[in-house]
Amino acid sequence: MNYLFAPQTANYESSAVRDILKVTQQGHVISFAGGLPAEDIFPLDAVKNAYEKVFASGKSSLQYGLTEGFIPLREAIQSRMQQKGISSTPDNIMLTTGSQQVIDLFSRIMLAPGDVVLTEDPTYLSALQVFRSHGAHVIAVNSDDEGMDPEDLKAKMELYNPKFVYVIPTFSNPDGKLWSKDRRDALLQLSEEHNVLILEDDPYGDIQFHPEDKIEPIAALDSDQSHVLYTSTFSKSVVPALRTGWVTGPIEVIQMMAKAKQMNDLHSSSIDQQALYYLLRDFDLNGHINRIRTVYYHRMTIMRDYLAKLGTDLFTFNEPKGGMFMWVKGNEQLDTTKLLHQAVEKGVAFVPGAPFYVQEPKLNTFRLNFSHSAPEKIELGMDRLVEVLLNPAELI
Repeated sequence: MNYLFAPQTANYESSAVRDILKVTQQGHVISFAGGLPAEDIFPLDAVKNAYEKVFASGKSSLQYGLTEGFIPLREAIQSRMQQKGISSTPDNIMLTTGSQQVIDLFSRIMLAPGDVVLTEDPTYLSALQVFRSHGAHVIAVNSDDEGMDPEDLKAKMELYNPKFVYVIPTFSNPDGKLWSKDRRDALLQLSEEHNVLILEDDPYGDIQFHPEDKIEPIAALDSDQSHVLYTSTFSKSVVPALRTGWVTGPIEVIQMMAKAKQMNDLHSSSIDQQALYYLLRDFDLNGHINRIRTVYYHRMTIMRDYLAKLGTDLFTFNEPKGGMFMWVKGNEQLDTTKLLHQAVEKGVAFVPGAPFYVQEPKLNTFRLNFSHSAPEKIELGMDRLVEVLLNPAELI
């Protein structure tokens, strides 16, 4: 049969990371490819107890819920947002099926075919998929380790009149960078001057290796709370299977996103939201996050020390101050997509950098995840990877 798919499906792309994960399901492959948290420190008993409290609360807990989400959980999130300096109310917080749904719902209400979105380069590839699926033109802003270049950002705002700017300023995916305060201020100022919204994606902000360093989300700098949509998720701080994220921002935008969500799924899983409420109420989540920070920092340092042995004449990387990823750049003649095949044969996997780029992929880059594997597996996997990286001659 000839299936007459809608024209916009021509913009649908497969996720490079998901495709690689299929390849790495072989038992002998140690994967540094996925953005997976560490299963060995999931708070299993706390999550189990939270669900038991939901069931003990009665049959009404199994009923349909509000599109915007379970009110007590929204109130708990409001409190956590205040700790980050972000002013919000339960009315302008909406719970979603992961923060990925926020990106899609926001794109649904903002983008028409041909509209422009400005992003960093490289950036989160699943966000690129969403923007392009709605027919948007994604334009990269020149960036460095500090964040977007303000001069280039200003020029592209004036040239393209974008609908919004999408950023991951805190321990970004894929390159783990941390924007400076000056670059955050510059983005917000330009956003106000040109009447452009900012979508601030912050899934990794809690995984801060040096919590004594003050990091202000861009949303916390938005004094009139009119220019920034802030989204985060419990996937990295609790467990990803709960698929619970949230968004907060201008009430008019949240209300429009709620209408889009009603058409999409009515509401996200209310039983999961209730369990999360009990978990936040009765479990020391901040203590658990501190444990995550300690574990991930240790795993990152193992990977860092292996990469440091390669020498900067072959490969360069920046040591992340948080998050889950390391970003590596090799010789400009290196094609890491081809290198991946050699690595998988040796029993280790990574994500080539090309899919994360907006327009001109840099084939000599790749991303490593240090959060998922136990230290002994990181050591074994890095032994294999270093062997491959030091012998890529046939791929140059």
